[in-house]
Amino acid sequence: MCDNGTVVTEFVLLGFSGFGSLRGPLFWGVLCIYLVTLLGNSLIILLTLVDPALYSPMYFFLRHFSMVETLYTTTIVPRMLGDLLSSRPTIPSAICFTQLYFFVLFGIAECCLLTAMAYDRYAAICRPLHYTTLMNRGACASMVGASYLIGIIAGTTHSIFIFTLPFHGANTIHHFLCDILPVLRLASANTFWGEVGNLVLTIAFILIPFLLIIASYACILATILGVATSQGRRKVFSTCSSHLFVIMLFFGPGIFAYLRPCTGSCQNPDQFLALFYTVITPMFNPFVYTLRNQEVTGAMRRLLKRYL
Repeated sequence: MCDNGTVVTEFVLLGFSGFGSLRGPLFWGVLCIYLVTLLGNSLIILLTLVDPALYSPMYFFLRHFSMVETLYTTTIVPRMLGDLLSSRPTIPSAICFTQLYFFVLFGIAECCLLTAMAYDRYAAICRPLHYTTLMNRGACASMVGASYLIGIIAGTTHSIFIFTLPFHGANTIHHFLCDILPVLRLASANTFWGEVGNLVLTIAFILIPFLLIIASYACILATILGVATSQGRRKVFSTCSSHLFVIMLFFGPGIFAYLRPCTGSCQNPDQFLALFYTVITPMFNPFVYTLRNQEVTGAMRRLLKRYL
């Protein structure tokens, strides 16, 4: 802990300080999950680039989603692994600023891409006659570009605001990453507008996209119930339920962590919630969006035949 008048130049991350002997198994567990996440997302990117059968709007969005997912986890997990091996994990303030910036950027971009993917499925199933018009190449590129742009704007404004605040004395972050609220609570100034900005960010780019995704899948299910055969219904239900499972894992903990009233007593639950949407959920995404998809498994077989 720094003296009260000293400008903070580094922060101490205490997210795993209470794990004791569990730090070693947690290190290997997180490392394995991270490698599986990298392998799965890299495979999706490769397949959607080289196989002409996957040149469609759905796989265009999926490729960018996998890219963002890879960058999102890489922003957090390598540093987390190093901290698990350290007896006193510290992070320089400049690196903390950088991690917070990319954490917000890729997190917001991922929320927007998930919304675009849900809209693509809605257009394909509920408005099939207008699908090629609604989801033409320009529209898809605009949606992806807007996702990145919104992430950049949100990450830049939020990060600059937080790290232009004065930080004196307290430098202990009760988290395993430089998240918005844990860093904001250490500022030696009034943080009211920072907390308001965080609330606006959460509602605009987490809660509203989540509600839009749920509404899209509700329309999809209603349409399928009206026109599909029993076999088709089972297939759509299976696909939609798996997608919604991943969406709930990603959005649910985030909404709960950022929207609920919080005091110092809620720090440990925040860390467990953050583990879900930063480490565990990214591992499920490649399996849900590929292994349950016959087009992707077919592309995998063609790729193996071509090179093996």
